[in-house]
Amino acid sequence: MKTIKQLTILLSLLTLTLPASSTTAATPPHKNVILMIMDGTNSDILTLSRWYRGTDLKLDTILRGGVRTYSAQSAITDSAAAGSAMATGVKTKADYIGMNPDRRPVLTVLEGAKLSGYRTGIVSTSPIQHATPAAFTSHVLNRDEFGDIGEQQVYQGLDVVLGGGGAWLKPQTKEPTKDDDGMLKTKQVSREDGENLYEEIHSSGYELVRKRDGLLRGISSQKLWGVFADEDISYELDRPHLNPDEPSLAEMTRAAIDRLSQGGKGFFLMVEGSKVDWAAHKNDPVGMISEVLSFDDAVREALDFARKDGNTMVVAVTDHGNSGLTLGNHGTNGDYKSLPADRFIKPLKKARLTVKGATSQLKQDRSNLKEVLSSYGLGDLSKKEFGRMEAAKSVDDLENEMVKLMAERANLGFTTHGHTGEDVFLYSYGPGKPVGLIENTDIPRVISAYMGFSLGTGPFATWYVDGMTYYRDRGYEVSVEGRTSKNPLMVAKRDGEVLRFPENKDFYWRNDEKVGLKSVNVYDGETFYVHVAD
Repeated sequence: MKTIKQLTILLSLLTLTLPASSTTAATPPHKNVILMIMDGTNSDILTLSRWYRGTDLKLDTILRGGVRTYSAQSAITDSAAAGSAMATGVKTKADYIGMNPDRRPVLTVLEGAKLSGYRTGIVSTSPIQHATPAAFTSHVLNRDEFGDIGEQQVYQGLDVVLGGGGAWLKPQTKEPTKDDDGMLKTKQVSREDGENLYEEIHSSGYELVRKRDGLLRGISSQKLWGVFADEDISYELDRPHLNPDEPSLAEMTRAAIDRLSQGGKGFFLMVEGSKVDWAAHKNDPVGMISEVLSFDDAVREALDFARKDGNTMVVAVTDHGNSGLTLGNHGTNGDYKSLPADRFIKPLKKARLTVKGATSQLKQDRSNLKEVLSSYGLGDLSKKEFGRMEAAKSVDDLENEMVKLMAERANLGFTTHGHTGEDVFLYSYGPGKPVGLIENTDIPRVISAYMGFSLGTGPFATWYVDGMTYYRDRGYEVSVEGRTSKNPLMVAKRDGEVLRFPENKDFYWRNDEKVGLKSVNVYDGETFYVHVAD
């Protein structure tokens, strides 16, 4: 039997032979978080997508619980309030982006990560100015303020930005567009203030890529901004056929991870699969499946990285339900017990394009209507069914008839063209992961705790202050110049010193000196909110 002295000597020798990294904690391990949001997705479309693919989803392997989605004012949330809850840890009102119910900006988990020394990025198949990516990167009272959102995003200092939304980075044009997220609103595309934010992106050191091949070639710059569409990126089912220069969500996710993981303390990445929601608003089951499977492919990229890395938390969730899709409808009341999965899937698999992709090919004189219908899997219509299509007065009416017929053939039901209020699935993997039935506001709290900071206590809890009151209390004369203009300024004057804070920028002017700030300036139409470092 060895003596205590002999054991001590053996332990000392063993210690000498260990690698230096095993005996010192001088360099703490990096920590990464990938938060993935599948917008507007209910549980039945996940079931249907699994049957469609014929194998389990990658999401299935990390199912851990559920998430409650209600907002501060409603049992059924919109994407702005839901995104803001997941970004800030605060329930808020519909249309509010990064603002609490009292109209004050609240620091987001992405901003907290950036201020704590982590690299940050966002990926989206919608315009990046849309509600969910906006909620992590900006602060406005109305989600439709794409110009202000886009400007704040450019001045936030993110390391990677990939998605659509190029129209709101360039000066104003006269070309109107239709919002395709189911709301059927007409918007003015491009910036009303006439600013060219592409110039700021270039001057800030980003490598700007506009096409898929440029993204896949690999990027040398530390900062990457990818703009692959003026508005949204195509549905994945349509993309290879109609817009092959656009990357897939999985490709953008892989590129973002590759760039963000190159050294440093770690990173926070938010990835949104935006267009399950858009297809759900249209009640298009083909489009919904397209985007669920696209998102699942992106989840595979995140999990492959996380499993190799060992220090990466992956959280995947949807922000709310949409459409009330059901496997089964009033037509299946009598025979649902004898309906195999093929009776739901076969009609859907006949579609080569989503309903939006199919109707985008429709000629003005509708001479190719049969070909368009066939591309959506409706190539064998009866005379009565084809008459329904011919009678549609507008493209929107035609799409509505097409998806109704597809749902009939696939034995599917829909309860609404809007959102729904059910709890949604929680998927998670890695150290510190959330589990169980949680509130959507718990997500940023779990993430920030893992990354070593708090949004609810300390300096981050009161990061933004009412700048007008703050400077008045210190003897400044404070006013807002250009209050009704597209580029208002807060101006504070005292003893020959003039401070000028431009809306949405991360700096102010002290007389002729430009002074950088750690956050963007936020103006809600009445009050300027700024960060003041005491």
